[in-house]
This record gives sequence, C-alpha cells and structure tokens, in this order.
Amino acid sequence: MTDDARLAATAELFKALSSASRLVILRHLAAAPASVTALVEATRLSQPLVSQHLRVLRTAGLVHVERSGRDATYSVADTHVAHIVDDAFDHASEPARH
Repeated sequence: MTDDARLAATAELFKALSSASRLVILRHLAAAPASVTALVEATRLSQPLVSQHLRVLRTAGLVHVERSGRDATYSVADTHVAHIVDDAFDHASEPARH
C-alpha cells in the first residue's frame, strides 16, 4: 500500500471515530462484547441510533458481529482500535500545552 493510500485509509478511520456516540460504543465494546440491547442500556442511546452507529463501525471494519440465530454480539475487531480510542481519550484529558 502506498503512503497516499495509507493516509486515505487513516482519514477514513478518523471519520468513523468522529462521533462521540461511536467512541462511547467502542469503549464499551473494548471492555466486553455486547448485544445491541446491552449497548442501549449502557450508553442510554436509542436502539435505532446504536444500530446506526454500529453499522458505521462495522463498515469501517472497527467492530465485528457474531450472530447466533436472532442474537448478535458485537466486539472490537482489532485491539489497535481500543488503543487509539483510549490514547485519544487520555490525550483529551491532559492540560493544554503551549
């Protein structure tokens, strides 16, 4: 993959991470796989909104879904994703440096 292609892929990753709601979902999934129902309860977002965000995250390859009949369990697809989110969260908590 060329550097330009890698930069474009990185930009797409950051687009998928650009929603606070998606970051909340990813932080929950980094702790443990969960169903849509569990994510709705944990995040206090509506079911349609959680499903919409999961679709974006799935399309970006950031979450994985495992289906068993009608049940679906979501998990973080790659530990790098959890590290990126945690590092950004920690960075945002640091005092501004001039």
